[in-house]
Amino acid sequence: MPAPTTFDHSTTDYSLARAYNLAKAAELAYQDDGTIDEQAHAWGFDTVRHHRTRFTPPFPLQDTQAYTMAGDGMIVTAFRGTEPAQVRDWLTDSTTPPWPGPARTGFVHYGFAEALASVYPDVAETIGELRTNGQSLWFTGHSLGGALAMLVAARLDLEDPHLQADGVYTFGQPRTCDRLLAGAYDGALQGRTHRFVHGNDIVPQLPPEPAFTHVKTLHHIDDDGRVRENTGFVTGLTGRAKGLGEAAFSPNGEGIRDHLMRGYLAALEKSLA
Repeated sequence: MPAPTTFDHSTTDYSLARAYNLAKAAELAYQDDGTIDEQAHAWGFDTVRHHRTRFTPPFPLQDTQAYTMAGDGMIVTAFRGTEPAQVRDWLTDSTTPPWPGPARTGFVHYGFAEALASVYPDVAETIGELRTNGQSLWFTGHSLGGALAMLVAARLDLEDPHLQADGVYTFGQPRTCDRLLAGAYDGALQGRTHRFVHGNDIVPQLPPEPAFTHVKTLHHIDDDGRVRENTGFVTGLTGRAKGLGEAAFSPNGEGIRDHLMRGYLAALEKSLA
């Protein structure tokens, strides 16, 4: 079937069409407020709220941006990612101390936890205000935005369970937490979470194991739109990457080319053709 041009606000089932919708929402998070508002209204969402916290260097991940769009049947919060060059040092730094996870469950990568903390109160308050008639609740994001989407769903489940997500779809998400938090997350949200990795995207291979890990459900999609629906599938990236330093983040390299949001969308469009 062709890629959908609008959102189905009624279903909560997993589908590639839903993945494409939420990938488009994740892509939209990179745009300016006016563009986000216009597109969200075109998708049938009546209300849009923007979440933004700006900090000065040396901590670039605190420049966190997201938006929430709400309609009669569905609420979506999408987190903006960041440029690979900006996130590289945080992904490869194994000396940064971890941050206690939601409800003191496990540990989270410090940079991602602090980035979420800078907007979490506004996001949670907005969702609580707008979820007036039991709308389904979805989180999405690309790159850093994927980590934040997973973490906000974890925090709401463990600390405010009446706002539990109906779905979490991430694209090019880095490893975000330790095994204890990942296990607690999977126990509550595994069937609702869908982590997509395109080709040989390098970002999902970072930060390094064993300190950090992924939640279980993985969908690996190649350039031809073939999707491997296998929670245990591991891409060939680990063996093909020649290092985790600057060379691995070359703008012309395969690991970064496959990380770009336009690559995810093109591959999903082929899967729907």
